[in-house]
Amino acid sequence: MTLLPPTSQTKVTESGTFSPPSMRFTQLINRFQPSSETVVLFLAVLIGGSTGMGIVTFHYLIQLINNFMLENLMGQIGIWGAWTLAAVPTLGGIIVGLMRWRTQDFGPGLSSLIAVSQGKEAKKPLRPVTKMIAAAVSIGSGASLGPEGPSVEIGTNFGVLLSDILQVSQERQRLLLGAGAAAGLAAGFNAPIAGVFFALEVVMGTTYFATSAVSVVLLAAVVAALIAQIGLGSQPAFALPAYQVRSYLELPLYLGLGLGASLISLTYTESIRLAKSAFAGNLPGLKLLGKIPQSIQPILGGVIIGIVGWRYPQILGIGYETVEAMLQDEDFSLNLLLILLVLKLLMTAVSSGSGFVGGLFAPAMFLGASFGSAYAKFLALVAPGIGDYMAAPPAYAMVGMAAVLAGSVRAPLTAILMLFELTRDYRIVLPLMAAVGLSVWLVERIKPTLDANANLQQIGLPELKDEKVELWQQMLVADAMHAYPKKLSATLGVLEAAVVMTRERIRSALIIDDDAGKLVGILSLEDIKRTLALWQNLPNSSTEIQEYLSSQKLIDICTTDILYAWEDEPLSEALDRMALRGLHQLPVVAKDNPDCILGLLEREQIELTCNLTAITKVLHQYLPVITTTEYIEEIGNW
Repeated sequence: MTLLPPTSQTKVTESGTFSPPSMRFTQLINRFQPSSETVVLFLAVLIGGSTGMGIVTFHYLIQLINNFMLENLMGQIGIWGAWTLAAVPTLGGIIVGLMRWRTQDFGPGLSSLIAVSQGKEAKKPLRPVTKMIAAAVSIGSGASLGPEGPSVEIGTNFGVLLSDILQVSQERQRLLLGAGAAAGLAAGFNAPIAGVFFALEVVMGTTYFATSAVSVVLLAAVVAALIAQIGLGSQPAFALPAYQVRSYLELPLYLGLGLGASLISLTYTESIRLAKSAFAGNLPGLKLLGKIPQSIQPILGGVIIGIVGWRYPQILGIGYETVEAMLQDEDFSLNLLLILLVLKLLMTAVSSGSGFVGGLFAPAMFLGASFGSAYAKFLALVAPGIGDYMAAPPAYAMVGMAAVLAGSVRAPLTAILMLFELTRDYRIVLPLMAAVGLSVWLVERIKPTLDANANLQQIGLPELKDEKVELWQQMLVADAMHAYPKKLSATLGVLEAAVVMTRERIRSALIIDDDAGKLVGILSLEDIKRTLALWQNLPNSSTEIQEYLSSQKLIDICTTDILYAWEDEPLSEALDRMALRGLHQLPVVAKDNPDCILGLLEREQIELTCNLTAITKVLHQYLPVITTTEYIEEIGNW
């Protein structure tokens, strides 16, 4: 962990200048010199505690604004007629619009914070209080959004703030940011396990599934959830009915639910994207919307939401009361469920696109509950006899919530664990896993995700563009391959090959048939290491082992099931084939002659080429006269 340099701290103290609290905190840590792991765990507790208190404040603020809008305000103007309900979201749009006019920027979102921790964006000033107030006004006045996006951002802001105070490395900053995200979701939903998996699966990525990372994220989530339970109560978000398995023949019905949920998820995310493009003036026929100032757009959105909410008030706000009514099997007709499904989807898109602040978890769960309940009622309507073999509509509403959420977020583990924590019933797990798995799989097949961070848009945040993905799509295989890969004979012994590869410090080699001169396999250092390890601890003499290894040829241990790449294909396509099989290298051959070896494509070389390409682009901006090749040659002469 990198803390402030002791020299700079001494200068501040000796000059007599008052040290800020952050400096004194850093000096205190430097004085005791704890291990980096101890400091990170201590910071996890701080992040969890501060996030929990922040979210308790946020929820009370939403409730305060909601009570003022719907009780005090409506109590005064409601005597004029039910149409006055439309004034509540409009007033909320006016307040948010004024905040946007005054502030211009509510601060960086989660995707921007991740980009900063990866060194991809310049750091922007944090405005967590401003965004929290804007979100509370948006949700409290009836915008069709949820509290989970702001809750996660409250946690991540605390994580970034502490990492700035201590000036930790980018790796530690990403870890503390993930701890804040886990704390935010854990406290917001009273679901600490789902919060942990959300941070590991969505925010930090699967590469962070390490013991130390899990410990930090777990600790932050537990502390935040504990404080939230003290401040908001320990009851789950929904009071769910008992689930009953009528027949194992129901499983195909849940697969059908997963199929429909995938379509709802895609429609949901696409409608939000289109709404944002429409309000930005990027859609044909809606250029006029883009000319409306951003401070006025929330007012327009509030008017639209208010008019719809006047007739169907169920779509206003978070919608948890309506979801719980569906889960309690209250009387919702099939027509009403379908109307609420369509209107909630449209009003969420309008709320997000027009500039209201909030998350998209809660609307996704509303859509899933209404679709699942409508799905069960539709089955009972078209096949009356099937009712004896299937559970009641609330069971399908529960599974539908998770399936639509998972398809929208593209985080199946988070959705499954969240619903499991809410139901606390193991019997729902099998149909839940089937529907969620099918929903996410279909969504990925229909609209693949090129960037792992693209699923951050589910909490109402802009999609984080990955520079590497863009480079992969622009580059060809020929740009990143080794033009002269090492070639070894298929009849060469394992020990001789180990000596050659370690002496020349190469990771991979192509195995060639001496007689035909053709490529027959690929050898990696891992193959040799695995072969040597098999015989290292056997109770045989070293002479016997050496004789055996000498008799074993490379053709016996190399990979002979080969996938190929072509030099003129996009690098992204070759990487997709490598990822599909978990390969680290691909031989590059001519399309018209597979026996003609042109090079070797390796992951390490791809990483190096991408970094050099990105640096070259910057060099062209600052050194327009000197070509990149000349510049590199000049550096080499130094």
